[in-house]
Amino acid sequence: MTRVGIVCDSTCDLGPQWLGDHGVRMVPLKVLFGTDSYLDWIDMSPDEFYVKLAASPVLPKTSQPSPADFATAYAQLAGEGCTEIVSIHLTSALSGTFESATLAAVDAPVPIRIVDTKTVSMGTALAVKAAIEARDGGGSASEVEAAARTAAETSRLYFILDTLEYLVKGGRAGKAAGLAASVLNIKPILTFTPEGTIEPFKKVKGLKKALAELAAQVAADSAGSSVRLAVLHGSAPDLADQMVSALDAAGVDYELDMIGSVGAVIGTYAGPGAVGLAYYPIS
Repeated sequence: MTRVGIVCDSTCDLGPQWLGDHGVRMVPLKVLFGTDSYLDWIDMSPDEFYVKLAASPVLPKTSQPSPADFATAYAQLAGEGCTEIVSIHLTSALSGTFESATLAAVDAPVPIRIVDTKTVSMGTALAVKAAIEARDGGGSASEVEAAARTAAETSRLYFILDTLEYLVKGGRAGKAAGLAASVLNIKPILTFTPEGTIEPFKKVKGLKKALAELAAQVAADSAGSSVRLAVLHGSAPDLADQMVSALDAAGVDYELDMIGSVGAVIGTYAGPGAVGLAYYPIS
């Protein structure tokens, strides 16, 4: 009998408790403050991370899982009776996590299907959730993989940062590095390219206008259809609430999947006070 296992990494920001409850094996990345290393979402919750980030004299760094970490997860699931595994991960353009998963798959005891979502955080979370729905509906490994890929390929992720400092110093800014974010009250809206890199979408003066612009973009993208949507924030639940209010004001037809915190690894580059959303069409 076919049994499909699902593996993800910690940057989907769904957390180990939720993922465990839904039968998904999480392989964590690490965040490093100097010589101190913490497993994302396991050794350090998002709230603990942002407190430590504010107090730290140095910016943290991040580290991808090793192929051995993935090999262990694959072997454990095979030992539990999984006959195939779908492994779903953040964009390979910004992390070597996908490569580690790919290397581990070569000698895995069962076939591994690896999905590069080309996105992060709630964008990856929506792909993981689509895979879970397909698996729980009795889908084959190919159908579970297809569900994750479809969600990833049709989704968009936009986010507003309080500052570009963390993204630039962490080396992940890409085309956004040249934005004049130092200009008073400029709030850059960023997005991901189809290749999985970060690029600027708009520069807006003032957070309120940035939220309205972002909501207007979702309304334009979803005209005549409904979207499944997840809101993300970096230790700023009030901003997440404002994002939802902006969506309502823009008349967006959406199904709110979740409001989630950005974990330590993605938060290393987004910084505190980030807010954004990911969505894909469902009708």
